[in-house]
Amino acid sequence: MTPQNAHKHEPIQWLPAERLGQLDIEGRMRPWLIGKGLLSVRMKDACGEKFSANLVDQWTGLLSADHKGCLKVGDSAALFRDEELSCAGHVWVFSQTVVPDSTLCVHPWLGELGDSPVGEILGDLSAIERSSYEYAWLPIAHPLTARALRDTDLSPPGLWARRTKVLLRGLPLLSQEAFLPAMGRIPTGA
Repeated sequence: MTPQNAHKHEPIQWLPAERLGQLDIEGRMRPWLIGKGLLSVRMKDACGEKFSANLVDQWTGLLSADHKGCLKVGDSAALFRDEELSCAGHVWVFSQTVVPDSTLCVHPWLGELGDSPVGEILGDLSAIERSSYEYAWLPIAHPLTARALRDTDLSPPGLWARRTKVLLRGLPLLSQEAFLPAMGRIPTGA
């Protein structure tokens, strides 16, 4: 699957890292997709004081069949937390955390994090397990891509994304990150 042959009506195929070598991914984007360590920390290293993380929306919504399958939960609703990770005012990553109701009931503090990047908060806790990342090209009509681009004048055919299931003391949440076209470009003079 490449951006050129991803069609709106095809089901999204999330792939393991081992399959990324077979895909047509822009060279500047590849290290950000597959690099080790927390993305926010890696961005801080690259951007320095030009890095910012902002909570753009937090809302309760219904879990899709894909969410339920990935999280392996029977919940019907979840807290969705949308963040933008930026460098010099340019959004590089749209991050969405999906916290099923059953997880939120035990860990209500997950709904009270403000602008703090979820990954960094979870990284400081014990009893955290992360699955391997899965990767996909998400067409513009995909809900994550649509949310990532909703307040921009950008209209790419889609975005590269990755996701991981996180277990917080055995309870699941999903971290999804969509990589915008500005990823890895530090504006000159910024």
